[in-house]
Amino acid sequence: GGSLITDKTQPEVARLDTLDQLAYELQAARTQAPYLRILLGHGSGSFGHAAAARHDTRRGVNDAAGWLGFAEVADAAARLNRIVVERLLAAGLPVWSIQPSAGARCTDGQLANWQTDVMELAFERGLVPLVYGDTVLDTVRGGTIASTEELFGWLVPVLQPVRIVLAGVVDGVYSGDPMADPSADRIPVITPSSLPAIATKLGGSHGVDVTGGMLSKVSEMCRLVVAHPQMAVHLVSGQRAGAIVGALLGTDSGGTRILAD
Repeated sequence: GGSLITDKTQPEVARLDTLDQLAYELQAARTQAPYLRILLGHGSGSFGHAAAARHDTRRGVNDAAGWLGFAEVADAAARLNRIVVERLLAAGLPVWSIQPSAGARCTDGQLANWQTDVMELAFERGLVPLVYGDTVLDTVRGGTIASTEELFGWLVPVLQPVRIVLAGVVDGVYSGDPMADPSADRIPVITPSSLPAIATKLGGSHGVDVTGGMLSKVSEMCRLVVAHPQMAVHLVSGQRAGAIVGALLGTDSGGTRILAD
């Protein structure tokens, strides 16, 4: 998540130590389970979200100033992506960045087309594909933003993953904001049928987030497990040592799981 790898309260500040820890855990998981095929995705955090909020890019683009902003948002997202790639490569991960805006198209804010056959080719060659939240041309809005979760939503029926791991600052989903309310309880399991009862307790994210925050993420993941009940989603804290390795291997008991009913 962008809140994990950047400081979302400050424009364009990447958390390099966090990226290095994530890279270490990803490499550890690959070492323990060489059969794993991992596709990575990251949000834009204080890079793309700050620029997108200034230009209101998510809602659409309709004039020259908006298109300049659209290009600035794409540039900000790409700058963070280059930092992520650099740190993962330094850890020995054969990560290969795929720019969504080069091939994806939206219709009124919804992904409508994305050529993704390169993902399978990358897996066959031992690469770790990396996608990220990006600006996308839109047939109705002119331009918009596709979040990492929306990109995952497109890829799930194509790649049929066993699990999706969403790593953020907070260790899962809570009944309140655990960073402000110490009495907030962790919710270990969420299903599509239980979501309405807890939806009012889920808010946005800390700092600027133009793509919806926690409620948007959980809702999108519930939609995916309804369509693909064989898949599990695991939300964990990337700051908890071992959480990424355990979540990837299916052995971590912390965080929150989103499962089909």
